[in-house]
Amino acid sequence: MLKTAFVAARDRQRLSEIASVLIGFGLTKVVDRLGLHNIPLIPRRTPRVDVTRLSQPERLRRAIETLGPTFIKFGQILASRPDLLSPVWTDELEKLHSQVKPVPWALIGPQLEADLGAPPGEVFAEFDVEPIASASIAQVYRARLHSGEEVVVKVLRPGLRKVIEADLRLMAHGARIVEAEWPEMARYQPQEQMRHLANGLNGELDLLNEARNCEMIAEIFSGRDDIVIPKIFWEWCSERVLVQEFIHGVSPNDAAALKALGADKKALAQKGCDAFLRMALIEGVFHADPHPGNLLVMPDDRIGFIDFGIVGRLSQKRRQQLLVLIGAMLKQDVDGLMATLLDWTGTSNPDLTKLEQSAQNFVQTHSAIPLNLGLVLTDFMTMARENDLAMPTDLAILFKGLVTADGVMRQLDPNFDLFSAAGPTVRASMRQQFNLRGLLRKAESLGTGLFGAASELPTLIHLMLVRLKQGRVTVEIELKGMDKLVRGIERGAARVAVGLVVAAFATQLAPRLIDLGTPVFVIIGLTVAMLGAGWLLLLSRDR
Repeated sequence: MLKTAFVAARDRQRLSEIASVLIGFGLTKVVDRLGLHNIPLIPRRTPRVDVTRLSQPERLRRAIETLGPTFIKFGQILASRPDLLSPVWTDELEKLHSQVKPVPWALIGPQLEADLGAPPGEVFAEFDVEPIASASIAQVYRARLHSGEEVVVKVLRPGLRKVIEADLRLMAHGARIVEAEWPEMARYQPQEQMRHLANGLNGELDLLNEARNCEMIAEIFSGRDDIVIPKIFWEWCSERVLVQEFIHGVSPNDAAALKALGADKKALAQKGCDAFLRMALIEGVFHADPHPGNLLVMPDDRIGFIDFGIVGRLSQKRRQQLLVLIGAMLKQDVDGLMATLLDWTGTSNPDLTKLEQSAQNFVQTHSAIPLNLGLVLTDFMTMARENDLAMPTDLAILFKGLVTADGVMRQLDPNFDLFSAAGPTVRASMRQQFNLRGLLRKAESLGTGLFGAASELPTLIHLMLVRLKQGRVTVEIELKGMDKLVRGIERGAARVAVGLVVAAFATQLAPRLIDLGTPVFVIIGLTVAMLGAGWLLLLSRDR
């Protein structure tokens, strides 16, 4: 409570605004559960009359929209997490949008002039003060450089950072309260979700970060003319301003425009799939939100990608796991699906019988060819939620991107099968990850790990002996095959006993015999250790 009071004192005005909105939309229980009802500055209000008829998900969505960009971003993250929330919540949160009423030029113009170091009319040959897009984070304007290039100028909304930083502090504190006070909410990983939100928003608040992301992706496709990434004009870029090439193209869901362009929809779907999977599976960095507004179809069946405010990243290990998952899905391998899920959510303790049944149902549901990737991934994440498993954040971002990309490709080609289309990219990824050089790197890593484990073994054995003396060793056994356990318990006990004796001799007595300097004792010690090791080998073979 003391920490809550301190946080409230620091951001009391914003906290009051948040609580007022939540109460106004009938979410009083949330305010009470967070312990805010005891803070004097929080107003007590009855819900608005016009929201009493709304469902809880609708109330939450409307409250989030009222609270602004930080909460909208958080809601959009939750909307992409069917492994955390049921469809009744994710479907409603998907309605969240970042399109907001634009900030008047009278407010944004002075900020832009300060960042450019001169009036926009001097920096640019042409500048249209009417924004072509207005979102919760930034507004976008069209302009032309004196050199003739058409550009877009992205400008952060004034005064945004202060509000977002306050929101992030309050939400991080709220996440700590939730984990401490609501054990049943732990599987939702509230603190991890807040860290992800903070990283994403801090990246979007620095437009130089978006410029770097753009150039990084451009480098990936530097050898391809059919994938277009806008050029960055660094001379005019800063934390609050981004100036980049204007790309002429049409939306992939504009059928009339595509027809007028003479676009080959099937070829475009394949190119889009190749581009996204190359980013994710081979390069480990990808466009995190490839919706139709961020993809443009250009003449000669070229595809333009824009808006790199947020990119996803996958480690080499994650990419390997993803290939294993794709293989398990294609082979309808129930055990492989279970192993992948458990590997990704190692801290969970699910009901394995229930998980196996869920995996079998999943395989049966998606046994038809061609597979609908969007539905496959959504059902996969639903399976995780129903078994109290939470997906890692990086994979949740990738799955969202894949589902979105699959939807765009299906708009271009209704018969599009991403699994089949992914074949060349998957094979290239496997060649890269499992070639001789890659295997040598894995062997080196394995050897380093084994060396580290071996160096810790004497300490671990010594610790076990100490705990045995103190009677503090406990063993947890799940009895699924009592008959096998009974048949093996005698041999197991013998192996453990001999192993402990040999280990004790090696770690405790043998060094002291050697210190005595008497060869006969050294010989006796080595003989006992060798006999014990031989006995263990014989017991291991006697199965």
